[in-house]
Amino acid sequence: MSLLRVRSPRWGLRIALVAVAVTVAAHWWRGDLGTWRPPDVEGPVIGTVTGRPHLADGDSLAFGDRRIRLVGIDAPELDQDCTVGGNRRPCGLEARDRLAQLIAGREVTCAWTRFDKFGRGLARCRVGGTDLGAALVRDGWAVAFGGYAGEEAEARAAGRGLWAGTFVWPQDFRRRKAIHGTGGAGRFADPEDDP
Repeated sequence: MSLLRVRSPRWGLRIALVAVAVTVAAHWWRGDLGTWRPPDVEGPVIGTVTGRPHLADGDSLAFGDRRIRLVGIDAPELDQDCTVGGNRRPCGLEARDRLAQLIAGREVTCAWTRFDKFGRGLARCRVGGTDLGAALVRDGWAVAFGGYAGEEAEARAAGRGLWAGTFVWPQDFRRRKAIHGTGGAGRFADPEDDP
């Protein structure tokens, strides 16, 4: 009788699947799975609004009861910090402040192509001739999320905004908050799922 058994081909497949699972788990634990990006989010315009909005954070606006989420970007959460030159900075507040500077009290026009599950219009917004999503990403105060890849590359290369130091991707920040039970907006990993 032979001491070696013949193993089925499934045995090798099982080992490969376990190796993939361990690799994915390791990357998830380290927090570097945040590079996924959805496809670009264009489509027919189904609604518009113009006015002077209230700013909820760096990528959310409200025109009275109409809530808007800037599509194609993800800005830091209000309570999110980053590190520049070894110093912590309130990057979530700075992103919202940059959006306020871009608007500068002027009227904003937003056109949305769909709604998220919270009823917010997922919109491209402009003030004058400036696309607010593009400007926030180009200035480094938001990351590209389905759009504005060129603007993000420009901000990275120039070390602007978030790219001047280190930060946790906003979607990863929300996921980590959810895992560690700190509540708030942290329950949501996808920016379109963040109220």
